[in-house]
Amino acid sequence: MTKQKLRVAIYARFSTDKQRDASIEDQIDSCRDLAAREGWEVVATYHDRAISGASMFRPGIEALQRDARAGKFDIVLAEALDRLSRKLADIAKFHERMEHTGIDIHTLTEGKVDAMLIGMKGTMNQILLRDIGIKTHRGQKGRVKDGKLAGGNAYGYDVLPPTQVNGKAEHGDRVINRAEAEVVRRIFTDYAQGISAGKIAEALNIERILGPRGGWWGASTILGNRERGTGILNNELYVGQLVWNRLNYRKDPDHGKRVSKPNAPERVIKTAVPHLRIIDDALWDRVKARQGAMKTKNTDVPIWDRRRPKFLLSGLMACGCCGGGFSKVSKDGFGCSTARKKGAAACTNMAVIRQKDLETRVLNALEHHLMDEEAVRIFCEEYAAERNRLQATRAAGRADLERELKQVITDHKKLIDAIIAGVPADQVKDRMIELDARRKDLERQLSASPAPDPIRIHPGMAKTYRARIGALIAGLSEAERMDEAKEALRALIDKVELVPVPAEDSGDGKPGLAIHLHGALASLLRLACGLPVHEIVGAAAGQTQKAPREAGRAGVINGQSANADIQHIDIIGETVLVAGVGFEPTTFRL
Repeated sequence: MTKQKLRVAIYARFSTDKQRDASIEDQIDSCRDLAAREGWEVVATYHDRAISGASMFRPGIEALQRDARAGKFDIVLAEALDRLSRKLADIAKFHERMEHTGIDIHTLTEGKVDAMLIGMKGTMNQILLRDIGIKTHRGQKGRVKDGKLAGGNAYGYDVLPPTQVNGKAEHGDRVINRAEAEVVRRIFTDYAQGISAGKIAEALNIERILGPRGGWWGASTILGNRERGTGILNNELYVGQLVWNRLNYRKDPDHGKRVSKPNAPERVIKTAVPHLRIIDDALWDRVKARQGAMKTKNTDVPIWDRRRPKFLLSGLMACGCCGGGFSKVSKDGFGCSTARKKGAAACTNMAVIRQKDLETRVLNALEHHLMDEEAVRIFCEEYAAERNRLQATRAAGRADLERELKQVITDHKKLIDAIIAGVPADQVKDRMIELDARRKDLERQLSASPAPDPIRIHPGMAKTYRARIGALIAGLSEAERMDEAKEALRALIDKVELVPVPAEDSGDGKPGLAIHLHGALASLLRLACGLPVHEIVGAAAGQTQKAPREAGRAGVINGQSANADIQHIDIIGETVLVAGVGFEPTTFRL
């Protein structure tokens, strides 16, 4: 009998973009040679190019682990253990996962990998990883002291090709990009003259001048963070001062992303690079003086608004032109953030609405329009029709399960009768065990899919809703109930869309904003059916992901709508689970 070949998956990796791209192919070829000598069948190859082995958040190694769980191969083969990971904890966990799925790990240099080898080599590789980090940091420090950039590039400069020094390529030289340097000078000059960062960004966008990453300019691109030295206005390289090691970066073990933290001032390295100066000290000082005069430390918040509370509709407002958010633009007015930060090229909606006017109109709509008795009647009819359709589908599946269960019980009884009639139990034992397991599985499925119950919709929903919404609105003026009432009312709103209305279309002959109120249907029905306020707020808070909205539509009702079937509307005292399959969103224009 021919012995079945073992299936092998090959993994290859190299760490930096300075290594040869062919390194991957070299590793795979060497592994293929070993597999051929051992008589193994190569069924898959996985690789990660220019990615450090300090993290397991790599597309290649993640794909390998997914296929391992699916049982697609018997052996993982790599050039060396450090190709899989350099961290002891990661390689130990990887070995544990492979061992659990019955997969062996082999390398060209170490052979078959076992727990003892993991402990020894894993420790050595982690020490090597730390040494590499220390040496890299030391090398970057030396380059900075020589006036070379340690990595990355800033707006206003071009990277020069490496130069050969003693037979080695030296990187880190930069030269001023004249066109971008003019933009930098313009930004500093305009800001020093009192023009806001938003207006500067708007002008650059209108002129189609690309930002540092090739996209739109924004106020944050210009302002950045003074403490961290980010943003155009805080880059000391523009005054001929190279600053390095201001931040340190560490990978979060839970998600593999780098997290930055400021270093102590004594660890920050500064080197004079006068050939990279773009602006003079006088202009720099004028900008710093304006930043200090206008902003509170560590914020971009205007002085009049430095400790503003969370307003009733914060985070719920959306621009009807660009879809961006609305935020405070004056002491008592809201406007489109995108239009002000990125300019007319990104959005032209410059209309402003007063906070009191907006909240009054929204609360009035919540109380008098979103639970209209006629709308409730139509909803109940549509819901009943959809519910009956879904129940018919589920009933058909349940009937099949019940028929099979009946047949399984009958077959099992026949085998018992056969044993009683004299058939040896050994001959039917396996079949009886199989039938008994299937019976339990069918009973479990049937218990999880209960028989249809009658549709029950509380007849006084609209009346109950209006009474409770009125109480919540009244609670906004009572100190002890304000926070609870505010959160409950926010839970009833999916979105407040503000659409500009020209003067000729408005009722008073003045341009303004039309308010499209999108109600969160599940929360509205929870309130109408009498559920406690804390349950309404808790259920809304649990729906953390919004489904995508189609352009030109109001969109789905809430986070449940995209991925849940309509289940049931319960009367008072029972749970309300409503998802919007087959229903338009609860929307009202005011």
